[in-house]
Amino acid sequence: PRTPLPAICDPSHLLHRIVVLVFMCFLGFGSYFCYDNPAALQSEFLQDMNLNTAEFMQLYAWYSWPNVILCFLGGFLLDRVFGIRLGTILFSLFVFGGQIIFAIGGLVKHFWLMEVGRFIFGIGGESLAVAQNTYAVNWFKGKELNLVFGLQLSMARLGSTVNMNIMGSVYNKVGQSFAAGHTTLGVSLMIAALTCLFSLMCALVLGFLDKRAEKILHKEQGKTGEVIKLTDVKDFPACLWLIFIICVGYYVAIFPFIGLGQVFFIEKFNFSPANARAVNSIVYIISAPASPVLGFVVDKVGRNVIWVMCAVVTTLAAHMMLAFTFWNPWIAMSLLGVSYSLLACALWPMVAFVVPEHQLGTAYGFMQSIQNLGLALIAMAAGAILDTRGYLVLEVFFCACICIALMAAVMLYFVDYLKGRLNLSVICYDNHAQMIEELLKHNLPS
Repeated sequence: PRTPLPAICDPSHLLHRIVVLVFMCFLGFGSYFCYDNPAALQSEFLQDMNLNTAEFMQLYAWYSWPNVILCFLGGFLLDRVFGIRLGTILFSLFVFGGQIIFAIGGLVKHFWLMEVGRFIFGIGGESLAVAQNTYAVNWFKGKELNLVFGLQLSMARLGSTVNMNIMGSVYNKVGQSFAAGHTTLGVSLMIAALTCLFSLMCALVLGFLDKRAEKILHKEQGKTGEVIKLTDVKDFPACLWLIFIICVGYYVAIFPFIGLGQVFFIEKFNFSPANARAVNSIVYIISAPASPVLGFVVDKVGRNVIWVMCAVVTTLAAHMMLAFTFWNPWIAMSLLGVSYSLLACALWPMVAFVVPEHQLGTAYGFMQSIQNLGLALIAMAAGAILDTRGYLVLEVFFCACICIALMAAVMLYFVDYLKGRLNLSVICYDNHAQMIEELLKHNLPS
């Protein structure tokens, strides 16, 4: 029998797991903080690096390109090659190293080097999120897990929000000490890299604590649980392909818009750069507390397809307000924040309703893969449209993308109405499950 440990040192005690949770939440803080560095400093990038908008949006495209493939390989690398502890440290190193190269590209005014940095950053970013979720399942599987996922999501959105609201001040402070221009931009990005270094330190501490818990509790390393078989794609039902279309059509109208939002609010609404960054960050600010709350509501009510349709329609209304009116943009961006959170809570769980459990890893991997492919292509297209046609045409383009998502959502409603269960209320779903259980118990066909 081992000597009893103080509660804070005992891996089986809640207090120790709360300490682990703190490091777990900050594990992805640096990645989310630095992902939107270009959005927070859009006008500074365009001016200091002598870029047009199409070139600027390449910074987001290069982040997405590696994740078209890594969505399938990330879980395999964590489970079979590196293990969760070493894999988390390596992916954190990719994030930190990519941000450093990104900053050096600004210092020496070589845009191609900045693109290389974003590509390396992208290799680590999405896979680090998979590792973070694996740690959560390993330490909190059970009744605490949903709360932990909600806290991790809130911390991620906090990182994005803090970036949007302080990077402008960091740039201005650095500009008072250095010559204005690309040097100021590079130094500002180097300062932002400190958040990635902090996350890397969290990865090292987590690895130590997990190794220690393994020795004390005699437990195995966590596994992602992802089983990827590309041959399963041919068996995907029509409902799942409609979910994929909704996912791509919706998200390509959110993230590229935020990437270009700062200058939009400055030019159309005459906002100061600080106010433009603030209103551009409201989507992340709202989603931090709203995601757990809306997730709870969707869980209790059901009717996932209806919630998805409401989110898509609300997002379309928000983009139309931004495109065709001069109403205060805080209204539209607040609607966008609520609908963005609602769609995430209602759409992603539906995958588990339409494919067998052994195909979940493939389905989610494919969904993330085509989402990143869409984000990369639309980021490039959005930059080209803005350079040649302006913000009004760009907003119409985003509205068209959301209309595609809306048509897919309506089709999903009717397809599911015929023989599905995505839009059942929770009460009906429970009754349906009990009926199937009784039929199987008596060996009757369902």
